[in-house]
Amino acid sequence: MAGNQEISFRSDVTVELVRASAQDADVVFAARVSTVGESSVEDVDADAERSRGLIRYLMRERHGSPFEHNSMTFFVQAPIFVWREHMRHRIASYNEESGRYRELQPVFYVPDSSRSVVQQGKPGAYEFHPGTAEQYEVIDSAVRESCTVAYREYQRMLDAGIAREVARMVLPVTIYSSAYVTMNARALMNFLSLRRKSEDATYPSYPQREIEMVAEAYEEQFAQLMPITYEAFVAAGRVAP
Repeated sequence: MAGNQEISFRSDVTVELVRASAQDADVVFAARVSTVGESSVEDVDADAERSRGLIRYLMRERHGSPFEHNSMTFFVQAPIFVWREHMRHRIASYNEESGRYRELQPVFYVPDSSRSVVQQGKPGAYEFHPGTAEQYEVIDSAVRESCTVAYREYQRMLDAGIAREVARMVLPVTIYSSAYVTMNARALMNFLSLRRKSEDATYPSYPQREIEMVAEAYEEQFAQLMPITYEAFVAAGRVAP
């Protein structure tokens, strides 16, 4: 029997770095094999600071493969509509919780007043502006009401003995899901180049705010793990190599 769980609403996403083998020296030894062959093994623990120029060169000239010899694994909680956009990036590995095998928790996303909700402009270059108090009230009440009804019907089907994989069909894409996401620095920079709006970017991007929230959290972790590589990425106009 399904439990009568209290429905909750959030306006955030969470990103936790759970495992990483990623440092600037990884770029150095991978790049140097092209010129010194087997001797590059000696550069596995190279002083990346002394090789800052090499990393900047590789980034600027878009020699991308040296940025692939590392790994970062994140545990991410986000609404399903965010996962639909995230998983378009096929340069990452995913393992997501399954609504076939477990009862999905009643946690739903509702934007708060910090989220701009009025869309203006043309496709590919939309601008979003804050809404009125009345518009935010419409959003909040509509999301809460529809999610509450949907989850109640989900539990009613579970209580009737209907399979989880069938009962979940009634749930909206605002429900949260969690997954492990693993990628290397090159893949992550590709993600950031598309999912962050930045004045420093050579090519402007206009991501949906909610997936940009995920990207912001990734970027913070990336900047800490591989500061020289991150600096070179920004200096190169946030163009992925």
